[in-house]
Amino acid sequence: MDKLWSLEFNIFVMIAVGFLLRKTRIVGKEAERVITDLVLYAVLPCSIFNSFLGGQSDAAGADYLAVLLVSIGIQFLALLYGKFAFSKENADRRCSLGYAMICSNAGFLGNAITEGVFGATGLSLTSIYLIPQRIMMWSEGLAIYSGVSDKKATLKKVVTHPCVVACFLGVIVMFARIPFPALLQAPIRSIGSCNTPLTMMMIGMILSELDLRHMVNRTIAWFTFHRLILMPLIVLLGCRALGVSQTVTGVSVLLAAMPAGATTTMLSTKYGRDPEFATQLVIFTTLCSIPAIFLWSLLLTR
Repeated sequence: MDKLWSLEFNIFVMIAVGFLLRKTRIVGKEAERVITDLVLYAVLPCSIFNSFLGGQSDAAGADYLAVLLVSIGIQFLALLYGKFAFSKENADRRCSLGYAMICSNAGFLGNAITEGVFGATGLSLTSIYLIPQRIMMWSEGLAIYSGVSDKKATLKKVVTHPCVVACFLGVIVMFARIPFPALLQAPIRSIGSCNTPLTMMMIGMILSELDLRHMVNRTIAWFTFHRLILMPLIVLLGCRALGVSQTVTGVSVLLAAMPAGATTTMLSTKYGRDPEFATQLVIFTTLCSIPAIFLWSLLLTR
């Protein structure tokens, strides 16, 4: 319990630092984009790869298979959920609501949270969990907006993504028991250790642009309930009914409770599908995810 409270306090401080840096214009919009790329293309891959090194991960092979299967199940559930739960909304909003059910912010915020709660084991399981989501977000997810899906382009995006490459290399090194040079492991570990602080400060920067007066409506509030409460509850009950291990269950539930992914805004803008609504959806669910994730963490670590 003390560890969880300490983690949440640290997260709150890091978010507050990011909030102040952006609010006082010390960090501008362009710098915010640069930091995002730095995390996604350098810091996070190092953090993922490091989680597989030196026997840090206590997860068994069965856990990796279990979290992969759970993730596949969640993706199909999210796809169906998005199609039917918001069928009464207009076409543009349905696109963003359906996509945001498939593509959460698990690939950015989720890594930092699961690493903080479950350590290196949580991070390595998360990297496996995210493979089906990355496939869905660039295939079925893209088709939601564009109406078409390029399978060849999707495969290229997935297999060349730095986080996926780091995951595959880490799995090979761990299961093949390949000795990794300590001289290289030290800088990889150092770069990877920046993951949580940079990610949390980025969340603070995003929240600094929030204007609640024009942010909340019935549809966004309803989606937030589904995304942050109902979906993870379904995952929790399903994992327990199937006898999934406690760690895999915990990681899966936390990742199912992540807010709408930032690519929701990007794609809605590209295809002209009410980008203002998509932006409100991303920012409001991100704000609400902070207390929601804390409550889920508290429940899962009791």
